[in-house]
Amino acid sequence: ARISPKSVRSYRRLLPLIRRTLSHGIIIAAQTETDARRFISVGADPKRTRVTGNIKFDIEPDTDLRNRGRALRNDILGERLIWVAASTHAGEDEIMLDAHERLLERIPDALLLLVPRHPNRFAAVENLVRARGFRYLKRTDQKRCDPSTQVFLGDTMGELNTFYAAADIAFVAGSLTPIGGHNLIEPAVLGLPILTGPHVFNSQDIAELFIEQGAAVVVSDCFELVDQLEKLGASAEARARAGNKGLEILDANRGALARLFDLLGPLIGEPVSRRRSAE
Repeated sequence: ARISPKSVRSYRRLLPLIRRTLSHGIIIAAQTETDARRFISVGADPKRTRVTGNIKFDIEPDTDLRNRGRALRNDILGERLIWVAASTHAGEDEIMLDAHERLLERIPDALLLLVPRHPNRFAAVENLVRARGFRYLKRTDQKRCDPSTQVFLGDTMGELNTFYAAADIAFVAGSLTPIGGHNLIEPAVLGLPILTGPHVFNSQDIAELFIEQGAAVVVSDCFELVDQLEKLGASAEARARAGNKGLEILDANRGALARLFDLLGPLIGEPVSRRRSAE
């Protein structure tokens, strides 16, 4: 469980009710120490509030994912610098295209893999790409990019991780506008260097961890974005260094799922981890 400062303020208005609710034998598995303190501040029993971590860190890549990414690159995208703008929202696509236009002046064969968050925006984003004069292909075209292709539009569902696996650099969108950001762990598990905007409140603790340890860099506008893309694009060593830091963070924070199973075991009469092993 996690709880935001805003929720704490709301719950405190109903503190007697919340305290009674949390006193009925409830065990809370908090994601962080901060979350645990917040739950306790609104009436949770400190003895029954545990910090188990975030099970998102226990993610393991599909064993075939890297192969699918490599196949997409070999068969469709080609060997060049590829950066993915993942899960973009309205207002961000223009910034991505502005940055890519400037990046092409510095790295002429760079390819932007633009992936809108919602399918109802695919047509509008395509119209935007076309109006801006970019040479582009769509995923649904099922055609191979030639050296003149500048933008590849991800207009399918369920392929974001494959797009990550085919890319060299990931910008995780929903963060240049106050959407709150999206999952940084998905590109991190593939060893990608990560760029993000400043609005990351949906997963603030994870984002701060990645930023503080150099696995992700915050950019506030088109100009900062293109500067970071050029910096990473010019150095495979810099990309690997940032990607490795993300992998180290994942390794250091794994284990939440096992701790959660151990917490659940006594509640159902047997150690869940032992039962899972038997199964």
